[in-house]
Amino acid sequence: MTAPHAPSASVSDAVLTRRSIRAFKSDPVPLDVLRRVMETARWTPSGCNFQPWEATILTGEPLRALRDKMLVTPPQDPREYSWDDPQVIPECMNRLRQVGAAMYGAMGIGRGDSDARNDFMRSNIESFGAPAVLLCYFDRRMGPPQWSDVGMWLQTIMLLLREEGLDSCPQEALSLYAKLIKDFLSVSDETHIFFCGIAIGYRDADAPVNGFERERVGLDGSVKFVGF
Repeated sequence: MTAPHAPSASVSDAVLTRRSIRAFKSDPVPLDVLRRVMETARWTPSGCNFQPWEATILTGEPLRALRDKMLVTPPQDPREYSWDDPQVIPECMNRLRQVGAAMYGAMGIGRGDSDARNDFMRSNIESFGAPAVLLCYFDRRMGPPQWSDVGMWLQTIMLLLREEGLDSCPQEALSLYAKLIKDFLSVSDETHIFFCGIAIGYRDADAPVNGFERERVGLDGSVKFVGF
């Protein structure tokens, strides 16, 4: 099995070659590689050393069974949490529109093609064909600082996956099925909130959705240097 990208030679390379992959090959992800990644990720920074993160990683038949359940179940109402409130900020809405237009444009899906867009949303539920999915949840008593810690943990995992030649896609959309997922994993809905999934596997380098140009705010638009 040949990975589409060689293992990253540096942290900078891992950062620059990581992107949200939305079309995966079916090649399985070795358990020893995942264990190595997760073992290293334990050393992610954590305020007060709380280490709030928890996760289950599924593959094979258990993953197929969960996907089958989600595909025949409507999204929960209310949501587990809201991930898109900042779209009321014009700059954020413009960034959302830009990446959406680039992504759908790469796939040749027009704004009015509701069938194709619905099919793509279905592939989101299926984690874009990824052979493994990390499902992240944590104690409901955790506050915003601990949410930040979980985010750092997940970013560490995704960069370590790149180091191993693997790819990923963080999926907040799976929180639309949070209660179903927690029930499947025997995690208490009363005590725990479901945060997101991370699709894990090897990218299909030929899929247009994996190669469209993304935009980022320039450094001077988000960072100030004072006193240098």
